[in-house]
Amino acid sequence: MLTKKLLTSASLIGMSFVPLAQAADQFLDNRWYVAPFASYIETGGDRKAADGWGGGLGVGKIINEHFNAELRGFYQGFGGTNGPWDLAGGTADLQYYFFRDKFSPYAVMGLGAMNSCASANCGIGLIGEAGLGVSYEVADNLLIRSDVRYRYNNNLNAQVQPGTDEFHDMTVNLGVVIPFGEKPKYVAKAEPYIAPPPVDDCSTRDEDADGVNDCLDKCPGTIKGATVDHNGCAVRLILKGQHFKYDSAELTVKAQGILDDVAKSLIAYPQKNEIEIQGHASSEGSDSYNMKLSQRRAYSVLEYLKMKGVTNKLNAKGYGETQPIADNKTEAGRSENRRVELIWIEE
Repeated sequence: MLTKKLLTSASLIGMSFVPLAQAADQFLDNRWYVAPFASYIETGGDRKAADGWGGGLGVGKIINEHFNAELRGFYQGFGGTNGPWDLAGGTADLQYYFFRDKFSPYAVMGLGAMNSCASANCGIGLIGEAGLGVSYEVADNLLIRSDVRYRYNNNLNAQVQPGTDEFHDMTVNLGVVIPFGEKPKYVAKAEPYIAPPPVDDCSTRDEDADGVNDCLDKCPGTIKGATVDHNGCAVRLILKGQHFKYDSAELTVKAQGILDDVAKSLIAYPQKNEIEIQGHASSEGSDSYNMKLSQRRAYSVLEYLKMKGVTNKLNAKGYGETQPIADNKTEAGRSENRRVELIWIEE
């Protein structure tokens, strides 16, 4: 009968372990407390006694989120065939809380000693307890607590009860827990800091190095060396140096390499504007000769760009020596004046 009642009580308490709410992330409460309680004891058949009542006091400490440690003292009394029984003892308990919340279920185990007296026969023995319980937080410094425990008692040959020194009882305890001090506040665990990805600020970038940042650049991939407008689009490109063989419109290998890059850029980032290819000469030679030579050279560049796949509308025009950009009296100046320019015509 006692075993069935113990199992039934344990099952009912076990069903109450469904969490009502999740506890805070970080548990900080480690207060001491006192826990007065009243007890009902259902005796086993080996005592040949009636059921009875009692009470006691526990002093404990909250260790962490799951464990309490507690020392308990108690007194219980009831009648029996061999006279009244008086039980006085204490246990060291360890409570395991499945979770901490307003409603908190727990399991408990305790070991201790108890002095048992049946009429005039007394003896000290060992006790072990195991059970299940719940606590309910009424306020920060007040909890209601109840548990059901199975108790094993061995009186170590004291012969308090003739015929046996082993007893099996069930106790139901109801009391309060009074923690000392202010309840610490729960603190959520800090999430690891993950730095946000760097902001891609186009205003700080100029991929084609044309002086216009990438936010404003409407013509990315500008030909290296080209003069651009406020939108980053090429408006003028001057090809200086020895780009043609002497007194000829035939392109040098160096010039072909430069025009290869120009063609790739025009194909990759086409501007629909017409491009005028202008040929210019220094003052050496006659005006008419320089005009014709500059025209042939401009046309030679046009033909090469078309051969490379440039689809812009191209127009070749020779200006001879009519538009110098340096002094023709020096060789350095004359070298600058011998040039080909690509001019993007605004539509």
